[in-house]
Amino acid sequence: MRALVALALLCGTASAHAQLGLPSLPLPSRIGPLGLDGVRRPVDRLLDRAPLPDLGNLRLDTVRRLLRDHPDQVEADPRGEPALRGEVLAGAPSEAALQAARAAGTSVVRDEVLPGLGERMVVLRLPAGASTAAMVKRLRAIDPAGSYDFNHVYTGSGAAGGVRAGEGAAVRIGLVDSGVDGDHPVFEDAAITRWGCGGQVIPAPHGTAVAALMVGRSDYLRGAAPGARLYAADVYCGSPVGGAADRIAAALGWLDQQQVGVVNISLVGPANALLARAVAAMQARGHLLVAAVGNDGPAAPPLYPASYPGVVGVTGVDRRGRPLPEAARGPQVKFAAPGSQMVSAAPGTPPYRQVRGTSFAAPIVAALLAQRLPRPDPTGAARAVDALAREAGGAVANGETGYGIVGANLRTDPADLR
Repeated sequence: MRALVALALLCGTASAHAQLGLPSLPLPSRIGPLGLDGVRRPVDRLLDRAPLPDLGNLRLDTVRRLLRDHPDQVEADPRGEPALRGEVLAGAPSEAALQAARAAGTSVVRDEVLPGLGERMVVLRLPAGASTAAMVKRLRAIDPAGSYDFNHVYTGSGAAGGVRAGEGAAVRIGLVDSGVDGDHPVFEDAAITRWGCGGQVIPAPHGTAVAALMVGRSDYLRGAAPGARLYAADVYCGSPVGGAADRIAAALGWLDQQQVGVVNISLVGPANALLARAVAAMQARGHLLVAAVGNDGPAAPPLYPASYPGVVGVTGVDRRGRPLPEAARGPQVKFAAPGSQMVSAAPGTPPYRQVRGTSFAAPIVAALLAQRLPRPDPTGAARAVDALAREAGGAVANGETGYGIVGANLRTDPADLR
């Protein structure tokens, strides 16, 4: 059986780089030529021949592609960041602001209280031709106490031991991402509770790879907390313009209801007023949010939610412990974990693919923290971070690897699956 799975891996080891538009990633079915006997060359030799894309440009390329390919659904905010066209995201809006919006011809797409967080969220849709930026500015002036912003679209942030026997059922881990392929062998023993997409399961490469690094377990891959219960929120549902701020905020509210202590968000994008409120509300209730810092490069502006105060930002390192050259730097970096020269699970055939990026470092840190914070607890959250920092060996965080590298022994090298 092991030989069969290894052969399947050899048939397709193309990189799954997370800083592409979710939920679908370009994953070619194979890499490299066939030998004379029809068997593909060893994985390590094929990987040596495979050029890796420039992750530092992938997010910007994704943004440009979204704006180009979906102009009827996506527009650029004043900073050039993608957002759902003609939508304003209002948090705790006043009645005066809503009346002004209605008078200007807007309609209400959704009006809900975020479960668990108690935060009212209203999604407003502007009439055709109206300026989203002008409406946001007007509503902020009318109601300074509320939050009004574009409904930004977020994208992925990339391309030891786990739970001891008998403890897994007590550990809960949250995930906000694209869909997870629960039929993959790596999740055979995993307990997955899902949210989003009207109950549909829409597997995607990014969400599947991230989830496997958290709770997966097979003969070929071991996540950081196998046996833990995964609470997976799909905020993409197969849409190329999924991952909007309102769905991320709603997912966080659901995870609060589930009493999940640690939540991983391997997504990046701009600062957003409502998302910031949802993050702060989660933290006040004792949750730890772990997020990838992104791959726009060391000199790039900070990306969110990793750069919000109190969020545990994670960067990626290679097998030698060197930070990925494309990874963000700065005070938002709290920990580093494996982020390249590694494989994770993928939907379909072959069942494992190379991955690279901060997207795949963050779930390792999240799973390690979840074992120290099985339920929300403000004091326990701080203790969990302090304990992991001591394990990493860093008394003071730096802008490259934070408090240090954790989970180095959890990397599954492609050469190990020959």
